[in-house]
Amino acid sequence: MAHRTELHETPQEAAEAAAARRHERFGHLPERIRPQDTVETKPATLPDPARDTYNPDEWLIRYCG
Repeated sequence: MAHRTELHETPQEAAEAAAARRHERFGHLPERIRPQDTVETKPATLPDPARDTYNPDEWLIRYCG
């Protein structure tokens, strides 16, 4: 009966393989994003007269006049 021995990685080989996998996954930076691409602009809308009808002096006329 022949005794079989299986080949196992040494701790050094395992560490090198893990380092190679890490470098493959994290070894490069993501693509650079320009600052012009990070800002969204919207055109201004016209003022709504129904929304801006508050008159700060109206209370004087209403309650004291």
